[in-house]
Amino acid sequence: MATLVFGALGTLVGGPVGGALGTLLGRAVDQQIVGSPSREGPRLTELAVSGSSYGQPIARHFGKMRAGGTIIWSTDLRESRDTSGGGKGQPSTTSYSYSVSLAVALSSRPIASVGRIWADGNLLRGAAGDLKTGGQLRIYPGHNDQQPDPLMATSLGSQCPAHRGLAYIVFEDLQLGDFGNRIPALSFEIFSQDRDGLLADLLEPVPGCTVVGSVRDGDILGFAHDGGTISDNLQLLARAIPLAIDSARAPLTLISPQDAQCGTLPIPADAIAWPDGEFGPMSGSRSERSKAVRPIDALRYYDKDRDYQPGLQRRAGRAATGDSATIELPAALTASEAGAIVTRMVQRERFEGEKLRYRLAEIDPLHDPGAVVRVPGYAGVWRVDAWEWREGGVELELLRHSDFEAVAAQRDPGSAFQPLDRLAVPTLLRCFELPFDGTGSPDAVPVYAAASATDGRWSGAALYVDREGALERLPYSAVNRATTGTLVDPLSPSPALIFEPVASLLVDLDADAMGFASASPDALTRGANRLLVGEEIVQFAHAEPVAAGQWRLTGLIRGRGGTELEAQTGCPAGSRVVLLDDALIVVDGAQFDPATARIAAIGAGDDDPVFTYIERAGRSRRPLTPVHPRAALAPGGAMDLGWTRRARGSWNWLEGVDIPLIEESELYEVGVGDEMAPLATWFCSNSEFRISADQRASLAAQDADAGIWVRQIGSYAKSASLLLATIG
Repeated sequence: MATLVFGALGTLVGGPVGGALGTLLGRAVDQQIVGSPSREGPRLTELAVSGSSYGQPIARHFGKMRAGGTIIWSTDLRESRDTSGGGKGQPSTTSYSYSVSLAVALSSRPIASVGRIWADGNLLRGAAGDLKTGGQLRIYPGHNDQQPDPLMATSLGSQCPAHRGLAYIVFEDLQLGDFGNRIPALSFEIFSQDRDGLLADLLEPVPGCTVVGSVRDGDILGFAHDGGTISDNLQLLARAIPLAIDSARAPLTLISPQDAQCGTLPIPADAIAWPDGEFGPMSGSRSERSKAVRPIDALRYYDKDRDYQPGLQRRAGRAATGDSATIELPAALTASEAGAIVTRMVQRERFEGEKLRYRLAEIDPLHDPGAVVRVPGYAGVWRVDAWEWREGGVELELLRHSDFEAVAAQRDPGSAFQPLDRLAVPTLLRCFELPFDGTGSPDAVPVYAAASATDGRWSGAALYVDREGALERLPYSAVNRATTGTLVDPLSPSPALIFEPVASLLVDLDADAMGFASASPDALTRGANRLLVGEEIVQFAHAEPVAAGQWRLTGLIRGRGGTELEAQTGCPAGSRVVLLDDALIVVDGAQFDPATARIAAIGAGDDDPVFTYIERAGRSRRPLTPVHPRAALAPGGAMDLGWTRRARGSWNWLEGVDIPLIEESELYEVGVGDEMAPLATWFCSNSEFRISADQRASLAAQDADAGIWVRQIGSYAKSASLLLATIG
């Protein structure tokens, strides 16, 4: 604000030159009043991702951290072709996919394991260790006995290093279709070895130094050392974790001041024994305030609850004024732990600004630097920061020690994009034939494959046919999840003659994400909302969700597509339900024998192939049952029979037009009695037939209640029979 005010005044008085001078003066005033925030510590990387820059340092990781790593080896993109389709009347389609193999260095010290892996911000590997796309993964933890990766050794030959002491990961044939056919930006969740504390790992390469006691590093879940010296990291950690050096122990030991024994200093030494000009007044002690330090305003860290994205927690209470500092701590914390740490840091720096000089006549090992003591005549607890041994005694320099314990108050880490970690689920497969729908060739054998899955990650499945125990790949792949489920209540029998507006059925879908939609009467006439319930095709008008994954379908048209006989028997509870839509895969049944073939599906979540036989094989080429039975007695006792033919695929009844026949010839079989062992059979080439009086009398004598039936003989099969009358 002062910059604006002084700049405006300077411009009014002295023109452009005065404005520039006023701006400089105002900026100086603002800095004294408001201050300019500064950052201390290594700058946190904003979700660092994998790179391959030459000379880039490879960080040492401790605890739990997320890092991008460095690509140290890669192959060229590998192209694969997949041809699908090409059956009768269908064009073939060739699709191309690309994969790559690469190695990524993770840590320049050994690690224990790798957790989740992100690619372009989405999960490539879940917490359970499952890859979300095709490829293989090998992890090398960086121990001194690890061997070269076989794939890298094949490519590089004898020059391939084992990278001992370097933790790295190798992807083999990583599929790139989900990432625009390019290598995605990768980042990794890294777990180091389990030790007593993070500081013990950090100081591992320092000879003659150890960490003992309950040093409070449990709040820090992980730490990234990506540059600088051990001393730099210790100075940074010492601001977050109270540390002191106990030089009386061997080796040199870092301890927590809370664990140091708290003694009491003796009375200050008399000043007579000290030469003139030496330390201390006659009292032997002097209290002073150290130069004001830059107050801490906030702490930046990696937030574990936000997938290790950088987070910031500010000091509690009144914000810092003047020239404040933001501490950058490359450590993994929760929001509450970070809040407690920044509160402790503020409290300690306020206390440690008070300094005390004290004079002793002789040295005592209990008063070495790092010791926590009480001082006669001064309140509180003090920590020995330094000492100097002079001719007349020992000079101690003490800092007021804060034993303040910040409670980890609940703090909100904020929201962040966190992709769902869904496990791969197995494929559900059902294959069946349907009555010919009038499209394509009537001689074709379309087999419908409904591939689906329960809630979870399912990226499709490839289809195979079992040929005497060997799986042969079919040129078809299921990509979209078919809408499948189970019938909850039995579906009662129906004459399948009219629209049933109050009839309903209840379906439990295999996945909650599936669903149905209502359809208008006009859409129903065009074939919308066709549902295969057991072996019957049903249409529904209204769909209403009842519970998660459960739907009630109302307004039914039963026995569609020539399945009126199935409608007359009904369907039991537990029958499988499939929505007949574009999600179904149409397989050319001419490639195998549908009556005996076994179809298999293999997806990412299938440990073993999922097999199924083809339901109602031959149904597509089977003629439809004749309708409209007629029977009349002629003079003399003969019986005249008649019926109306139907043709496969002809579902619209046109006024005054005979339905065209798609079989090679029109032929019917008329029989009396049991179809498997009839009393008599005849064949005719039109939809009328007469049983003479003598024939009728002879058959009635054998069984007066025997039924007379007719069925059409098609080019490939016979239709179901239609009951015309009884012989008696």
